[in-house]
Amino acid sequence: MPELAFLSIGSNIGDREANLAGATTALGTYYQINNIQSSSYYETAPLINTKQPNFLNAVLSCETDFTSFALLDTIQQVESILGRPVTRKKNQPRTIDIDIVTHGDAVIQTNELTIPHPEILNRKFILIPLEEIAPNFEIPLLKMTATECLEITNDISRVVKHVMEKQA
Repeated sequence: MPELAFLSIGSNIGDREANLAGATTALGTYYQINNIQSSSYYETAPLINTKQPNFLNAVLSCETDFTSFALLDTIQQVESILGRPVTRKKNQPRTIDIDIVTHGDAVIQTNELTIPHPEILNRKFILIPLEEIAPNFEIPLLKMTATECLEITNDISRVVKHVMEKQA
């Protein structure tokens, strides 16, 4: 039985729209990942290393037959295909960043993977697009919806819906 998963995707190098679309397309090539839906894209300033370009972010929902760790492996393959170096410094500019926000009702805390995403309560760039595509989804462990999380978050950053550039 497939699990419902939510993924956060972001890019702040190169053609950010194309990077997010490419990541979505690449994930859809795996037969274990189906029914991908994307939120709108959102423009956000970097939170930690602020001396870098703004991010474009979105949240994807999908159904997957992958286990949490197999999904992580797949995400890392897609990031690599899209030009993200395997070894990198934390919080640096990147062509693509894909994080597992939730995976079914899994609650995992290892050095390699933490689900639900450990910073979800501090990340409006995850909560706002999650609320857009799944307003009634209850986040495992937290037992709150994205709307409820937004009401208590300490994140004061601006998250602005991105207007897609028209193609000529």
